[in-house]
Amino acid sequence: MIETLPLFHRIAGQPVVVLGAGEAAEAKRRLVERSGGLVVDDLEEGIARGARLAFIAHDEETSAEADALRARSAGLLVNAADRPRLCDFTVPSILERSPVLVAIGTGGASAGLAKQLRLRLEMLLPRSLGDLAKALGAARTALRSRFPDAGERRRALDGALAAGGALDPLDEGSAAKVASWLAGAERERGGTVEITLRSGDPEDLTLREARLLGSADIIAHEQGTSDAVLDRARADAVRVVLAEGGTPPKGEGLVIVLRSPPRA
Repeated sequence: MIETLPLFHRIAGQPVVVLGAGEAAEAKRRLVERSGGLVVDDLEEGIARGARLAFIAHDEETSAEADALRARSAGLLVNAADRPRLCDFTVPSILERSPVLVAIGTGGASAGLAKQLRLRLEMLLPRSLGDLAKALGAARTALRSRFPDAGERRRALDGALAAGGALDPLDEGSAAKVASWLAGAERERGGTVEITLRSGDPEDLTLREARLLGSADIIAHEQGTSDAVLDRARADAVRVVLAEGGTPPKGEGLVIVLRSPPRA
């Protein structure tokens, strides 16, 4: 189970309250401005202007608690620097490959850990990743025309974007290949694939099994299949519970049947 729900919040042109002095407050102001938000230094003014977010960076505990309460009572979501118990949301460490953003959070446990993870990922993800995203966005209409069915479209993209695929995101040259890939892309049919699990640990899935699970339209699984494995599937995939040894359902697209591990 995830402890917080990651969201990307659009604040460009919107008022955002930032209270406090010192480096922590300045860092929040820079973050808001970097995202296109309008910094408001007064809580009452921010409330009057319809602000939805408040960053509170007071050194004094009582001031932080009082302003957090006032902001929350007015309907704002609150982030209080270095005070996780006062926070409605936390600020992740951000890796930018605009328009691709990778946000790394630890639920307020360790900003240092989030930063070090970001620095590792900085070395892995090429600067061209944003160009690939823009090229795919520009090809959206053509992609829908070539693959009118949403399932076929998703499977074609999954195959192209997989490791070693025609549009591998870690390949610096992928952005320039979108048009040629789309011109020759083949339709990827659905079907039914059975996977006999080796355990309830998703790390025991092969790379192929993990990819299929993440691409499936329907997940048919036996009672007792671990949530950790099921969490590797798409959130919007249809889930069906099967009796042990039961017959999987038929349906359009890719159906994955998860069988329980063999009994010892």
